[in-house]
Amino acid sequence: MKKNMYTRITLVLFIIGLMIAVQYNTIQQPAERDTRDIWDIREELSMEKQRHSTLLEEIRSLHEVVDRYEQSEKTSLQAALSETVNRLQTQAGLTKVVGPGLILRIEAAPELIEMGYVIREISPDLLTQLLNELFKNNAIDVAIDGNRVVQTTAIRDINGRTTVNSVPISSLPFEIYVGTSSFKEAQKMYNSLQASSLVDSFYLDNFNLVIEEPMTQLTISAFDQPLTNDYLTEVEKGE
Repeated sequence: MKKNMYTRITLVLFIIGLMIAVQYNTIQQPAERDTRDIWDIREELSMEKQRHSTLLEEIRSLHEVVDRYEQSEKTSLQAALSETVNRLQTQAGLTKVVGPGLILRIEAAPELIEMGYVIREISPDLLTQLLNELFKNNAIDVAIDGNRVVQTTAIRDINGRTTVNSVPISSLPFEIYVGTSSFKEAQKMYNSLQASSLVDSFYLDNFNLVIEEPMTQLTISAFDQPLTNDYLTEVEKGE
């Protein structure tokens, strides 16, 4: 009888000890915490809000197209379709645009040139950071050293050369053309870039980021390479 009682007590104490050990291990090894600071989180939130705003604008634009189709007579459907094609080509960067915007110029720091330093390539990461900042400030059209930025644009290092759309960037200095929806938006972007930390980031990499005054008329060239598409296929007539 006493042996059974001791066995039960031993079993209960074993279970209690096991539970305490599990709880202690959980306390000593907490789940991994998010170590990002508040500015990283705010920047990520800002980018998500920008994406949300862009999606809402695209939905509104598509609703307008549907309304025009519904209100059009059969004789005017061709005109509505042509207008839609032209609008999509403009959004895809396949047409030259003329409108308000500003020009950025990237050049080597003067002190490097005076001291005879070898001017190295701008890194793809720094150029991508600048591009993200431009779109965060409502850029509509962007051309880097004459290469139009589209949805399929890749900025990367190829054989030691920084390329845009697989085209190497010219030697410094080179220019970036940025188109905006209005002259007011161009002014806002100018002020925002002047106050951002991007200028310091470029200076730390021995580059000068020169931000020129906003312009009312800026010409941005069209994308001049074939667009690749891995998902859509053309339907033959009659199918």
